[in-house]
Amino acid sequence: MNEAEKTLLDLLDIERLEVDLFRGTGSGGETPTRIYGGQVVAQALAAAYRTVEDRLCHSLHAYFIRPGDPSIPVVYQVDRARDGGSFTTRRVVAIQHGKQILNLSASFHVQDDGWDHQHPMPGVEGPDAHPTRDELRQRYLDRVPEKFRTEFLRERPIEVREVDPLDLFDPSPGDDRNHLWFRMKAAAGADPKTQHLLLAYASDMALLSSGLRPHGLSWFKREVNGASLDHAMWFHAPIRFENWHLYTMDAPWTGHGRSFNRGAIYTEDGMLVASVAQEGLMRRRKTST
Repeated sequence: MNEAEKTLLDLLDIERLEVDLFRGTGSGGETPTRIYGGQVVAQALAAAYRTVEDRLCHSLHAYFIRPGDPSIPVVYQVDRARDGGSFTTRRVVAIQHGKQILNLSASFHVQDDGWDHQHPMPGVEGPDAHPTRDELRQRYLDRVPEKFRTEFLRERPIEVREVDPLDLFDPSPGDDRNHLWFRMKAAAGADPKTQHLLLAYASDMALLSSGLRPHGLSWFKREVNGASLDHAMWFHAPIRFENWHLYTMDAPWTGHGRSFNRGAIYTEDGMLVASVAQEGLMRRRKTST
């Protein structure tokens, strides 16, 4: 296990302060200036899971209300909305500086029998056919100001292989459909709840960028202000995130300063294990005159 993987697992091991009150670390995620959205979602789900014993999450819905401050902890308050025979519902409020930064509702379901079908996984080349995130970023190192290079190249816990990466600094307009392979080797041996937390953390990666692709935009071009506004996720099948998973994404619509993005997550052999939806801010950056 490398240091980045250990940091992520520590982030998800939140501290219990009271019966339904928890505290999580704010720093250490994907972004240094504000808390990475997937981190707050995963920690909020971890807080909900601490109050649920005999069932797994099947869906979550979250609203990002304020940017998170990575310099201080996040407090998570759990409301035990319902404990039913088949379904359990929890509401979690994430708080910093006395204000809400995220609201999350999660539903947990016992194992039921039913009818099975799924859409097939897109036919893309496997992970070994694509460069690592480190290899991709090395290509752009001479275009990154020296003061940002350490952060740009910092080791991350999630291993990523983009299928059709666009130029980070000067992309041409492309298809909104976007695929990447990802995994975390240190997930090996983790329990099903922790597997959910890790996938929830990773599900916020690259999804918002799908809406940029048709317009030839990049976060590095400083033409657009963006942030996740909400995040929804459905878990369909058991997860073993130490293995490669394909994250296939698209953005059916952008407009009015927002982008709507969807994702489907498959195992390497084609089983659909989760679905994701997110709306994000995609506002023109104001330029000084």
